[in-house]
Amino acid sequence: MHIAKQGLSFIAIGCCLIGADWIVFVALTAAGAGPVLANVAGRVVGALLGFWANGWITFAAPGSPRFGARRFGKYLTAWVFMTLISTALVTVLAERLSLEVAWLAKPIVEVALAMVAFFVSRHWVYR
Repeated sequence: MHIAKQGLSFIAIGCCLIGADWIVFVALTAAGAGPVLANVAGRVVGALLGFWANGWITFAAPGSPRFGARRFGKYLTAWVFMTLISTALVTVLAERLSLEVAWLAKPIVEVALAMVAFFVSRHWVYR
């Protein structure tokens, strides 16, 4: 698939994933969960949906397996790295500024990480 088409698909799916992640994060922290637990939980929801959606739609290639242990292992490795960054950032914001600032900043953090994730996914995970 051409990079522009992949990019548009990744953006459309990513917006849905960031929304799901953010809703889980806000709901859990509003209910009293800490930002670390809430962020990881939100990212787990996004990751499960994202691996499936991007494998099936964005990076699908004719005759190529969309899923499998090897691809999931690569996806999981990238996800852990991005989750560590995301969790560190939103936790620092929540602790130093406020939970509300972390709520507002989380989508921005995730969009920045999504830009990196696109190229990691395109050139490593789903290759």
